[in-house]
Amino acid sequence: MNLFTPQEVTSNYVSAGAAKINFPVWKMFALGILSGLIIGLAAAVANTAAHDIANVGIARLVMGVIFAFGLGMVVVSGAELFTGNCLLPITVLDGKAPLRGMLKNWLVVYAGNFAGGLLVAAGCAFFGQLNYSANALAAFTVRVAAAKCALPFANALVSGIFCNFLVCVGVFLALASKDVPGRFMGTYLPVCFFVICGFEHSVANMYYIPAGLMALQVPAYAAKAAELGVNTAALTWGRFFTANLIPVTLGNIAGGGAFACLMWFCHLYKPKAAP
Repeated sequence: MNLFTPQEVTSNYVSAGAAKINFPVWKMFALGILSGLIIGLAAAVANTAAHDIANVGIARLVMGVIFAFGLGMVVVSGAELFTGNCLLPITVLDGKAPLRGMLKNWLVVYAGNFAGGLLVAAGCAFFGQLNYSANALAAFTVRVAAAKCALPFANALVSGIFCNFLVCVGVFLALASKDVPGRFMGTYLPVCFFVICGFEHSVANMYYIPAGLMALQVPAYAAKAAELGVNTAALTWGRFFTANLIPVTLGNIAGGGAFACLMWFCHLYKPKAAP
């Protein structure tokens, strides 16, 4: 069979997670940058494709169809993605790695993802990628970032939970396959689902929001956003962290961790025999 069973996937992840936790810090960080670059570029492509589509449903569908390839690229390339690594509780619960090792991995990979996302945001905002449609892409990028920063804390938290539950489902399904097409297909639909619904992904937001903030530093882009009536009141670096990145990250941990714990409990947990 060209497929692992759910129990085999969970068992395989125990070993894979232990290897991730034991990576040298430099490797975790470098592979984290790679993931940040891939997800940031996927987000930039999604914005570019959808920026001039008036119908919201069609725009979100286009963004989902395109962005969803990003997670498959991460999985197949062996890059380290914070949200995907929210499956690491499987390894910890199985006793193959300490909690502190998982937390170190999350911290280092998160920092690498952030660095990669900022690099893509700066490249797009300051080197002309946002010029499409007479700077309308820049205005769209600002609008998306401002809307994310205007979310109530609870909305961002719950949206983050749903998002990373789906992301971790996607990673799990990808690991069930033994070939590259199967791995891409496994990640594809769950990611499509969260993008179409507009759920919040912390690593994607490391591109989306900084790109909007940086675009406002370019006079022509700021003027176009003002011309199109984009409300930028909520778009600040402070609200990027307090209103979006912090609650979304907590939600991502909760959603991905819940899925990881469920898989471990259903497929690997062995209750003690009754005396």
